[in-house]
Amino acid sequence: MSLPNDLSTLALPFGRCLHADESENRVSVSLDGQPLIHLQLSREHDAPLQVLEHASGALAQGLWAGCYWLFARDPDCQRLTLQLAEVPTEVLLSGLLLRSEVAGQFRCERTLFWQLPQPWLAHTGSGHYPQQLVMSGGKRHPLRAPKPQGEVYRRFDARLGAWVSLRTVDVERDLPRFNRWQNNPRVASFWQEQGSLEQHRAYLEKLAADPHTVTLIGCFDDQPFAYFEAYWVKEDRLAPFYDAGDYDRGIHMLVGEENHRGPHKVASWLSALVHYLFLDDPRTQRVVAEPRADNAKMIGYMQGQGFHHEKEFDFPHKRAALVMVGRERFFERCSLA
Repeated sequence: MSLPNDLSTLALPFGRCLHADESENRVSVSLDGQPLIHLQLSREHDAPLQVLEHASGALAQGLWAGCYWLFARDPDCQRLTLQLAEVPTEVLLSGLLLRSEVAGQFRCERTLFWQLPQPWLAHTGSGHYPQQLVMSGGKRHPLRAPKPQGEVYRRFDARLGAWVSLRTVDVERDLPRFNRWQNNPRVASFWQEQGSLEQHRAYLEKLAADPHTVTLIGCFDDQPFAYFEAYWVKEDRLAPFYDAGDYDRGIHMLVGEENHRGPHKVASWLSALVHYLFLDDPRTQRVVAEPRADNAKMIGYMQGQGFHHEKEFDFPHKRAALVMVGRERFFERCSLA
């Protein structure tokens, strides 16, 4: 799905908004109506962008905003080159810009830009949590950070024209919809977790007490449509079936609302879910899943987002396909907008 040709506004979390005015050779980006940065564009291949003007004391913020808008309006753009007399140290330390071999020129790489956690993460993430190896259930793994509460990720999907967000499950609030979704025959055929409210309460409360799993509700424009489980593979039943890394994350996925099915919606929420997990901990190198081997549609959707089909194997309850995407591959092929 392509972006709208008249893209000029990009919503940011916390009610903020970027607006861009672009002419043939210039783009001006403002934040909440206040001018932020003016860039000189060139139609010549690989010609650097020039910073014409920027808000006082806000060069770093302006550079981020300008790069975000240029990447969002052209998902095929992989690199931006900027001509700058000087760059704030914080910009270089963050990885937003890299020095080039040409004096005064700096690069912004799409693969690095989308690994910057702010403003998409609502929490600092688990990546700052120190590593201590522990034993639980006969498995040696890193001690996990306390699980987050509330909204954890939010981003405006410019292709879809909608907010995609993730929040943790609130059992009291989400139990009725979880029960309805699990008792949908389409969902039940794959999840096999149909049951009563009390059965589903026990299911969710068990996971809430499990330090290796985070349960999430996916929303479009703040309307819940899906349930996800994100788990640390090292402590999971999946670990013996491949060489699991200490920070590999696994996912289980359920789209409960029929009006949010379809490939364009999957492309939005699946890329958001994987993006969140890679941002949550930079030590995470792979995101994996084990859908039923005969779920060809879901496997195909995942392959469309960079996952590859590693193999098939047998769980006690199903024949499963192991699909995975590495950090490098996800961000190299990143089409977030």
